[in-house]
Amino acid sequence: MINIQDIFSMSSEDRFNAMALDVFKFQFDNNPVYRSFCDLLYKHPSDIKRIEDIPFLPIQFFKSHEVLSSKNSIETTFSSSGTTGSLTSKHHVTDLNIYEKSFRKGFQEFYGNIEDYVILALLPSYLERQGSSLIYMVNDMIEHSKHPESGFYLDSISELKEQLITLDSKGQKVLLIGVSFALLDVVETYQFQLKNTIVMETGGMKGRRKELVRAELHSILKEGFGVSNIHSEYGMTELLSQGYSKGNGVFECPNWMRILTRDPEDALTLQQHQKTGGINVIDLANINSCSFIATQDLGRVEKDGSFEIIGRFDSSDIRGCNLMVL
Repeated sequence: MINIQDIFSMSSEDRFNAMALDVFKFQFDNNPVYRSFCDLLYKHPSDIKRIEDIPFLPIQFFKSHEVLSSKNSIETTFSSSGTTGSLTSKHHVTDLNIYEKSFRKGFQEFYGNIEDYVILALLPSYLERQGSSLIYMVNDMIEHSKHPESGFYLDSISELKEQLITLDSKGQKVLLIGVSFALLDVVETYQFQLKNTIVMETGGMKGRRKELVRAELHSILKEGFGVSNIHSEYGMTELLSQGYSKGNGVFECPNWMRILTRDPEDALTLQQHQKTGGINVIDLANINSCSFIATQDLGRVEKDGSFEIIGRFDSSDIRGCNLMVL
């Protein structure tokens, strides 16, 4: 049995590798969908000696299958956004305490005590639907900040402007976390010179605007908010952990999460560092679903484990992997 506490007290690369192999064996035995996927690849725990040997489940399985490694009752189901009639990803969570421990500890590792910040959240597209894991996380951050000024802003941009200027001018540390198109709406209406505020974008225009490359988006936001760096959060419905960037689109992971890249033309082959490829994620907090996920993001991983997101695959299918027949 995997000890959850061990996952969040990772202290070395060797310990991470050993834990990842243990989690793989656990999920092979307890996750029918992942087991079937591994069987199709003729991959058995006896074949897996290092994390590079572990099969990564294509993320689309979260749209078509119930990806579970636990027989405990489902406490909540997080779902992705999607256009009307499209299939959305569903991440069934049997233990919300694990998610809470992951995002609380992850934030503390990168930013310190949540109580030091007023949290201002500009996430209209997420607030307008049910089942957002991001809303769950940010709501928890707002509550634990213990500042009465913390809260969500939907359409009240003028109120947000006043709050930002007032708090920042008092020297209060502020985290403004927002979806990209909403942050752009703010700086197209108002200009700021913020000294004590972290501006963090969570990505995505969500169909509201033309997609911008990250460098262009950050350039506009830096000028509009008057800050030297734009921070970013890398997370998704299918993960219970997040990576963070403190500028220039370079992300780092908490100790229980790793990013690898795969060959864009051969989904089953991992690449060396510093080559652009498909992003594979190991998220050990996903102990009760699947910790080994092949995403549809394209990116590059450096030797120190930091990574950049370059874009997404054009096709909705992950190339080189016709294993969606389970």
